[in-house]
Amino acid sequence: MHDHKGEAHADIRAAVEKLCAGFPGEYWRKLDRNMEYPTAFVQALTQSGFLSALIPEEYGGAGLGLSAAAAILEEVQRAGCNGGACHAQMYVMGTVLRHGSEEQKRKYLPGVASGELRLQAFGVTEPTSGTDTTSLKTFARKQGDKYVVNGQKVWTSRAEHSDLMILLARTTPREEVKKKTDGLSVFIVDMQKAKGNGLTIRPIRTMMNHATTEVFFDNMEVPAENLIGEEGQGFRYILSGMNAERILIAHECIGDAKWFIEKATNYAKERHVFGRPIGQNQGVQFPIAKAYANMRAAELMAREAVKLYEAGQNAGAEANMAKMLAADASFEAANACIQTHGGFGFAEEYDVERKFRETRLYQVAPISTNLILSFVAEHVLGMPRSY
Repeated sequence: MHDHKGEAHADIRAAVEKLCAGFPGEYWRKLDRNMEYPTAFVQALTQSGFLSALIPEEYGGAGLGLSAAAAILEEVQRAGCNGGACHAQMYVMGTVLRHGSEEQKRKYLPGVASGELRLQAFGVTEPTSGTDTTSLKTFARKQGDKYVVNGQKVWTSRAEHSDLMILLARTTPREEVKKKTDGLSVFIVDMQKAKGNGLTIRPIRTMMNHATTEVFFDNMEVPAENLIGEEGQGFRYILSGMNAERILIAHECIGDAKWFIEKATNYAKERHVFGRPIGQNQGVQFPIAKAYANMRAAELMAREAVKLYEAGQNAGAEANMAKMLAADASFEAANACIQTHGGFGFAEEYDVERKFRETRLYQVAPISTNLILSFVAEHVLGMPRSY
């Protein structure tokens, strides 16, 4: 057990740690082996109120700040669990909270808070456009009191396990708008009604158990009342939630790094070769110590990003750098951990190889390291736009 005294939201961290103790490595190994969704774990987080941390109290949530949500997800990863199965609910929900109508908030948020509804799916990325969001081709055409949607999304994680999806689609052809960021709109899709009625979901098997899918829309109907905010302003609505997403993912990576570092440190002290603990050798010590230093540096940047975000300031640069530095730190710690364990690092029973695969994702998602570097070069350093 960890001593959380002095850490932000110490009580929340301790409660999350206690909950996660009920979902040990054996639970995650079985799910990973069979590519199954951690239903029991997600239900436990929901029933404990952790997944509704950011939902205001008037809609049934805890009404906490982003720092509390960050602490929750960090501790989930630090305990050896995987928050990727449900973390989207925290930041996707923000799109409805910030830009949805009062009617939409009262219709959906209480159900999300109680667990009656899962808001886990975020339909943005497409096969042909990737991160070039303004080039997406999924189109929602207004017909009376509904929109008819046609197109395709990819890497839409948790679509098979979600009741609602936040969908970004073009409502005005790109050639008819002055700015390429115009003409995109955001919708709330009731996936349970849409399945078999224009919505098709196909799972994609990947190197980690991430429940990701590709989604097809074939004349899928969405009520006009499910449009979030103004038609054509969806790109701005989606962007407003990106900083929170980056910050939360950064804290997950920090939690991963802490898990790897603790795992490697303990093994280095316990494993004896040539009559001495391997942790006595500097060749084993130094990579772990360096990984710890880099984790702490990333942690400080993540804390700065949270501080700016909660103060209502522009945290764009800090959120992006925190995500990049934390992803780098977690992967460095993963490498040090697997190297320290030697052959046992590749054995399923140690959980290292599973966590290694899971944390590798964050070099790529939800935004690649290269695009973060491009953002910093252009928007922080004032260099010419590279794309």
